[in-house]
Amino acid sequence: MPSASDMYLPRNLIAHLYQNLIKRTHAAAPPVLLLVALEPDALCAGRILTALLKRDYIPHKIQPIAGYGDLSRAAEELVRPMRTTDGGSGGVVVCLGVGGMVDLEEILGLDVDEDGQGGSGDVEVWVLDARRPWNLANVFGSPISEDPATGELVRRRAGVDKGKVLPSYQSSRGGIIVFDDGDIEEELQAERAAYCGLEEMPEVGEEEDLDDNSDDQDEEEPSSAQGPKKRKSWSEDEESGDDMTDDERPRQRRRSNSGGSIPSSPEQRPARRGLMIENQLGGSSDFSRSDSRSRSVSPSIAPPKEQSVKSLRRQLIQTRNKYTNVLDKYYQLGTSYAEPVSSLVYNLASELGREDNDLLWNAIVGVSSLELYGRTGSGVGLNPLSAQGGSAGWNGNRGEQIRSVLRDEVRRLNPITDFANGARDAMMGEASGVIPTSARSATDKSIRLSPEPRFLLLRHWSLYESMLHSPYLSAKLHIWSDAGQKRLAKLLAKMGVSLSECKQRYTHMDMELKRGLRERLLKFAPHYGLDGLVPPVGRSGDLKDGWGFVRCWGWKACLSAIDAGVILGAILEVGDAKNLNHSSFDTSNFTSTQDAHQNEVASTQEQQNLAQEHITSRFWTAYDALGSIDLLVDHITTAQHLHRAILRTGTALIEKRQIRHLRAFRMAVVKEGPDVPLFTHPGALTKLALWIAEAIVELNGTKGKNKGSELVMAGLDDSRGLYVVVGLGGGGATESAKERLLKREARIKAKEGRREKRRKEREGKREARRQRNIAAGLEEDEVGDDTEEEEEDSEEDSEDGDEDDSDAEDLDAQRGSGRNRFGNAFQEVVRETGARVRMDSFEACVIEIKKEDLSGFLERLSMKAVVG
Repeated sequence: MPSASDMYLPRNLIAHLYQNLIKRTHAAAPPVLLLVALEPDALCAGRILTALLKRDYIPHKIQPIAGYGDLSRAAEELVRPMRTTDGGSGGVVVCLGVGGMVDLEEILGLDVDEDGQGGSGDVEVWVLDARRPWNLANVFGSPISEDPATGELVRRRAGVDKGKVLPSYQSSRGGIIVFDDGDIEEELQAERAAYCGLEEMPEVGEEEDLDDNSDDQDEEEPSSAQGPKKRKSWSEDEESGDDMTDDERPRQRRRSNSGGSIPSSPEQRPARRGLMIENQLGGSSDFSRSDSRSRSVSPSIAPPKEQSVKSLRRQLIQTRNKYTNVLDKYYQLGTSYAEPVSSLVYNLASELGREDNDLLWNAIVGVSSLELYGRTGSGVGLNPLSAQGGSAGWNGNRGEQIRSVLRDEVRRLNPITDFANGARDAMMGEASGVIPTSARSATDKSIRLSPEPRFLLLRHWSLYESMLHSPYLSAKLHIWSDAGQKRLAKLLAKMGVSLSECKQRYTHMDMELKRGLRERLLKFAPHYGLDGLVPPVGRSGDLKDGWGFVRCWGWKACLSAIDAGVILGAILEVGDAKNLNHSSFDTSNFTSTQDAHQNEVASTQEQQNLAQEHITSRFWTAYDALGSIDLLVDHITTAQHLHRAILRTGTALIEKRQIRHLRAFRMAVVKEGPDVPLFTHPGALTKLALWIAEAIVELNGTKGKNKGSELVMAGLDDSRGLYVVVGLGGGGATESAKERLLKREARIKAKEGRREKRRKEREGKREARRQRNIAAGLEEDEVGDDTEEEEEDSEEDSEDGDEDDSDAEDLDAQRGSGRNRFGNAFQEVVRETGARVRMDSFEACVIEIKKEDLSGFLERLSMKAVVG
């Protein structure tokens, strides 16, 4: 049976697969299965995609996925029964924020088993995930399909070139298809060449095999008697493979040291391919006879030295090692984040011409939510926010490009057509920098641009509470101390806002204070080092970085995109604030090196079902809240409860000096206090870790730099006897792939300019020498040779080659600079210590570990490189 194909869809073809799906959908077609991660970005992407499917009358169903355990269960219960080989009808599975870092062909059960059974079974999997690194088996795995003429398995498919989907591709036979946000095309071409090269390479064994068979045959040319013996050794594996039928050839894979899935034994080629290679290399006896005849005919022409089979194997081993190193380097770069999934799905809607305000709002909320969890181009860590204010600086220039596109979409889909509203906005809105808190009318559901300050839930709290719980202000003012709270009160006093006024709900504050709030913050905030507290005022329609997004639902409510992201996150992490006893994960799937502990971590089926029910309930509450403003507003109190707990817990850890400084990072453990149950969820624990890390940076006097912000945060789940652990990297916004390519092109142009300059100088010298020699009476053809100049040219070319190598190394180093490598470090420590851990989260830097193993685990972890 055919194995699954692994491909990637270039960004310029993002609507291609969806249009094919529309064409082949009919009344009896199986529903599209959406596997959606439990995070706001994936949730918003799911909302956009289901809206598209509904408009095209395509049946679909949604399955929330909390981690790899859920993904395996969904594969067993939902995906595999879809295969035609299991009696299903095939179909499409869409992974939103799920599975980009693992071999989905294996985990979803779409590979060929040892008996040659299984395969994709006409199940096509679309993968949209912002996490990096990609598992390259999903991206570049060679498509394998059945040749309709011969019935044989062939390593090709129409419309696919080395894993790249072409416009002529027609999706009908299943496979894994990764949606490229642009990074694969722009910066993974070296990995593509290496991966495809490894798959196309024949099995050559290891270098040790060469040493074992050395003797005196290494350097000598094989004689005619030795030739056949050598040929048998070379093609032995391939000839033995011919006894196996096509359906009995499992697709073997091996795991790289970096955890990636790399094919180690591609499909066996016919024996004639091996003979053809030997003939090219002079291994065939027929070739030797014809070659000897040619020597007798033309003895004056020296024949090329025949290359031994062993020499060829050595070359192939070297090439294989080179390719493997390229892939290992990619996996060892550490984790990072690319374009949010919600942005990519909105791009799909835009290509289809289906955009509207609801889809745009979902995309904006999804993109904004990533900032709340510290998801940057360098993995999970602090954002080095710029002085522009608002969200400026998040995810570097790439993040700003995404926000710029969204701002353009807001202007396009929300034009101001009413003169009265336009005049009102000019007086109170964008032009003066007043933060909108109400709709224009009872039916107004438009999206507006707003100069949002770095406050939290401003429209739903008092000004004082909103400032007090802002992670940015907390760190800058040292709000955990009495002196910090006095600074906050003094700042408000300088701005002319009394404590009684700022402690009432913001929407009820004096109108004159609200109108002048922005100017007062811009005037007095820099005195306290709060340069980026608010974005600058837009002038003449030129909106600056950091301006946020606000949407109103008539007189019901007015929410910023950040507010909506905060509330959705709180629903997923806390659920109902009144009931905090449920854990977000079940207790199964712990790995242990000691059989004695297996029974300790086993849980009953009833407990697993209860935990799964609770996870599903949270997901659907958040999903419904995206479409119901009443439900979203009802959970504002849940978000406030969570952020009050973050402030309380963070303050207690700092005041009690419970943040330890280990060799490679700092460490804090939440194991006492009323809010401990909240921080057994990785999302809530990550938010607390970001709060602590920003406070540490300010305490160390690094003034906003991310150096020294590496932090390991552990939250105790006493009911299960384990700690949830998250590793926070140095963070930092990195350059986009496009910027790196532009820099590389600039270097190439500069190099060409230098070469052109040297060429002109040489021509000038040559012409001057020619004129001197002619003046001395020499003939023009006696002017002399250019040997010296040629030597200079070769030296300069050598220098340029060295520069190319150093540029490539610099680019690789820059590409992985500052990335979060806690995921790699966690795996290394587990292998070395045998600690009992569970790596179920899609975040590589999140694990669960037994209480007794935490101290030894952290001690060994402190010796690892946790940031690139």
